[in-house]
Amino acid sequence: MTTREIFETMDYGPAPESAAEALDWIATRGPAFGHFIDGSFTAPGETFATRNPATGKELAQITQGTAGDVDAAVTAATRAFPKWGKLSCHARAKYLYALARLLQKHARLFAVLETLDNGKPIREARDVDIPLAQRHFYHHAGLAQLRDTEAPGMAPIGVCGQVIPWNFPLLMLAWKIAPALAAGNTVVLKPAEYTSLTALLFGQICQEAGLPKGVVNIVTGDGRTGEAIVTHPATQKIAFTGSTAVGRRIREQTAGMGKSLTLELGGKSPYIVFDDADIDSAIEGLVDAIWFNQGQVCCAGSRLLVQEGIADDFHARLKARMAKLRAGDPLDKCIDMGALVDPRQHQAISAMVDANTEGQIYRAPTNLPSQGCFYPPTLITGLSPAAPLMQEEIFGPVLVSTTFRTPAEAVEIANNTRYGLAATLWTENLNLALDIAPKLAAGVVWVNATNLFDASAPFGGIRESGFGREGGWEGLSAYLKPARKHTPIKPIAPVPAPATPEATGLDRTAKLYIGGKQARPDGGYSQAVWSKRGRLLGHAGVGNRKDIRNAVEAARGAGAWGKATAHNRAQVLYYVAENLAARAAEFQHRLREMTGCSKSRAEAELDASIARLFSYGAWADKMDGRVAQVPIRGVALAMREPVGVIGALAPDEAPLLGTLSLVAPVIAMGNRVILVPSAAYPLAATDLYQIFDTSDLPSGVVNIVTGDPQELGKTLAAHADVDALWSFAGGMDHAALEAASAGNLKRTWINRDAPDWAGASGEGRSFLAQATEVKTIWIPYGE
Repeated sequence: MTTREIFETMDYGPAPESAAEALDWIATRGPAFGHFIDGSFTAPGETFATRNPATGKELAQITQGTAGDVDAAVTAATRAFPKWGKLSCHARAKYLYALARLLQKHARLFAVLETLDNGKPIREARDVDIPLAQRHFYHHAGLAQLRDTEAPGMAPIGVCGQVIPWNFPLLMLAWKIAPALAAGNTVVLKPAEYTSLTALLFGQICQEAGLPKGVVNIVTGDGRTGEAIVTHPATQKIAFTGSTAVGRRIREQTAGMGKSLTLELGGKSPYIVFDDADIDSAIEGLVDAIWFNQGQVCCAGSRLLVQEGIADDFHARLKARMAKLRAGDPLDKCIDMGALVDPRQHQAISAMVDANTEGQIYRAPTNLPSQGCFYPPTLITGLSPAAPLMQEEIFGPVLVSTTFRTPAEAVEIANNTRYGLAATLWTENLNLALDIAPKLAAGVVWVNATNLFDASAPFGGIRESGFGREGGWEGLSAYLKPARKHTPIKPIAPVPAPATPEATGLDRTAKLYIGGKQARPDGGYSQAVWSKRGRLLGHAGVGNRKDIRNAVEAARGAGAWGKATAHNRAQVLYYVAENLAARAAEFQHRLREMTGCSKSRAEAELDASIARLFSYGAWADKMDGRVAQVPIRGVALAMREPVGVIGALAPDEAPLLGTLSLVAPVIAMGNRVILVPSAAYPLAATDLYQIFDTSDLPSGVVNIVTGDPQELGKTLAAHADVDALWSFAGGMDHAALEAASAGNLKRTWINRDAPDWAGASGEGRSFLAQATEVKTIWIPYGE
């Protein structure tokens, strides 16, 4: 056979990997496995079978975790937390380093076990999953070492409940456990019911590393076990990777419990190919984007968008490449595609494809094994952007495709989804790439590459792909909280109407402030605001859900603010401060009348408010992104972007300073805000209307709706066009706010403790981090 014939046929013999060592480990340690709790393995309880999806044969019996098992694990983690959290950073770093080294020493066993349990090709487990898991522990050993110097004033959260999926069992474990331990937390982790074996092997290496008892606990089982972890009153942090439906349920279940939450959910990621792209390279990238791990990847490039002029040629070449993909025994190193994880997953994919009524379906003529959960590489072309398969996550080796004409249309189609996890674009025009990447609604964007990951580069989504980041300093921050004294927020009641009101002059009614204009409340009601001495200070409108609707529409219409230069935003904030200073006596008098405070205290709050505006004017062009030090020939840019439209419930205890401490960071970072002022002292916010009007602030950037913070806050939380909700108001039903936010899975920052508004905790990076989202843009170097 000639070299040409070899390359034409791509025929080559099998290269099987032995499963003997992995099967021997199962037989020796099992074949029935208990949990890993408090540093040792428990006796098996009620069990279920875990099977090799490529053959259907049983591998082992896994214990179904009960509420009692979860409670035992949480108790062990709670007991271990004080000592582990107080260890020196260097001591924790040494443990993480030991875990990384042990992962290397057992690399082949982990890879084979992962392939047997999950069905992915051995070359993917060997060359991608296991090395990346090792990298996460090495990288987080470094973050652990540097935690105190680089994150001063921060402390670990406590016991972290973690629930991971079946598509990358060990890698997702590393993504969760490494930052939690580096920050000083303890962990109770539940692996997926289909793929628990590598997590249990990890429990073994925790013993080998001498990790203190209770620091890492692993409880196996199905969704009931995960729910018990999520809802356990002693877990302070929940980190979940999985479907959007389950993520929404977790948001609802944890509402009002005060738990920190990180959700990495589903996706329907666009793969955009422009007409100047290197087509063959783009096709090879696409093979990795959608048929890697049989398409069972949350960030899979499952929506192919091809520029119209090259679509026919691209699809023809793609079909030719698909025809050469090999499916079969995952332990064969020559295999491109292994088995789907379970027959139920196979049935779900088949049902979705069979229900499709649009376009043309091409199934690659791949020889599939007669047994096992195998599905052929599939391409469906000619779909409309609104077709169900273009909108819903299939989570299998099925690629759907449509075309576009212009870059603007490509962005519109790409963003036409409820998800926002990842995106890929291919073009030889760097200017075009750097123009399109920031416009894509995605937490990660790959340029002329796909599926690049590293422990130093933050990963996570927006919209219904969840919130929070994993990897790098951004991921570590999700496992830390401010180490400050707790001062619970207490509501301040409005001053009641006096029995004998003091005479007043000309009536003064504060309307709402929507779209740069004063507007009467939709309901037509106003509420009297009285001074401590019984003087009527004026009336404030009582806003309702229609007023919130109007404010959100105005904020959405002011999207250009996010594209303004940071320097321009800084100038506006300085101008607001200048105009406020010019009317200092008026605002000081208002504070004294409303709150009954002393002259010196009113002066101090006014001065602090002006300084606060200057601080965020200074921060506007200094809250930089960073270049992640990824081990490729290229860069990963972790860029700070505005969140979008933020609803903010202002505090009572510092009515002017608290209001500006929320508004200023929001607009400094390019967001728009709907502010609900203090119910006790609303005039502190309404007096700002003329300040904003005369400070070059574009209409719609700041909107103010007075009224009941609880009712207005719940409306903001439920609104699909609000991207985040901040609450510093007292007496709030936090559970109602967080439950309402589950509709579009918006970010919430619900504060039960009052910061010192005049001190360091009342401003700074924590506010700026909440006002920004990190987008990671990967740009490889060279040809």
